[in-house]
Amino acid sequence: MRSESESYKAAGVDITAGYRAVELMKAHIKRTKNEGSVDDIGGFGGMFVPPLAGMKDPVLVSGTDGVGTKIKIAFMTDKHDTVGIDCVAMCVNDIICAGARPLFFLDYIACGKNEPEKIASIVSGVAEGCVQSGCALIGGETAEHPGLMPEDEYDLAGFAVGIVDRSKVIDKNSVHPGDVIIALPSSGVHSNGFSLVRHALDIENADLHTPRECLGGKSLGETLLTPTRIYVKPVLALLEQVNVHGISHITGGGFYENLPRCLPEGTAAKICRADVKIPPIFDLIAKEGNVPERDMFNTFNMGVGMAIVVAAEDADRALSILREAGEDAYVIGEVVAGDEGVIIC
Repeated sequence: MRSESESYKAAGVDITAGYRAVELMKAHIKRTKNEGSVDDIGGFGGMFVPPLAGMKDPVLVSGTDGVGTKIKIAFMTDKHDTVGIDCVAMCVNDIICAGARPLFFLDYIACGKNEPEKIASIVSGVAEGCVQSGCALIGGETAEHPGLMPEDEYDLAGFAVGIVDRSKVIDKNSVHPGDVIIALPSSGVHSNGFSLVRHALDIENADLHTPRECLGGKSLGETLLTPTRIYVKPVLALLEQVNVHGISHITGGGFYENLPRCLPEGTAAKICRADVKIPPIFDLIAKEGNVPERDMFNTFNMGVGMAIVVAAEDADRALSILREAGEDAYVIGEVVAGDEGVIIC
């Protein structure tokens, strides 16, 4: 007999809607199955068999994150099938910075009202992100919070686990002055800095639907909702062939906060400003919001979603491998001696 409670429904929580949402999710979740997946969705805990063959000293690497206030754009455009990609990306892109391969992912959706089709749409994005990163979606939770948040709103967070042999963990102490910094392009704003985006562009009163020439013919809503790029597969391909010294996922805090995280003390990242390929959306944010360039580089990725540090003699080979993997990779600077952290010149 199916669980059902009219009293709980009258209080704002529809259990049967939850069942319907799970049924709609199943086809999306099935796409993410990999060699470690154990059972179907619906149990109390997601199970996974880690691939340990060939590993001498396996280390688990975890990451958790959400989508931030970018989710407000999804509400305003009524488009919900991409924010799940963002959620996965923010977790797995962090994990790959340690050299770890993502294994599995779990999501958490809190909503004012469980609308099964909307929830399934969100999960379809989560599943797509898992497919792009090669990890399995092994569980999650959808919770109705009537009275705590508006019926038509939700929040989304995720958690991922990856694995790497201890001897292959990327250690920033391998970075030395003279190393080259390679950029992997972003798809735009990704999932950070949206509080400033919304303020600078007066998003509550902005036209989100009309195509704009300055955005390459895309609307503002479409541009801002462009999913965060997932770099797992090209970076894994690189790690198989090149000794990578450091990797930095450029998220909130931009260049100034994130690049130093992959640098040892006594070194700094010297970035050639003219070489950074900045997408038009950042020019629009800076112009409309009168945001100084220093603040732009200290808040956004500015077109660089990930930075990879390699020895100068490995740079050409690294670029070739990344380009073969579909990345328009290019050099943006070098590591120098110093304590400035980041130097943009």
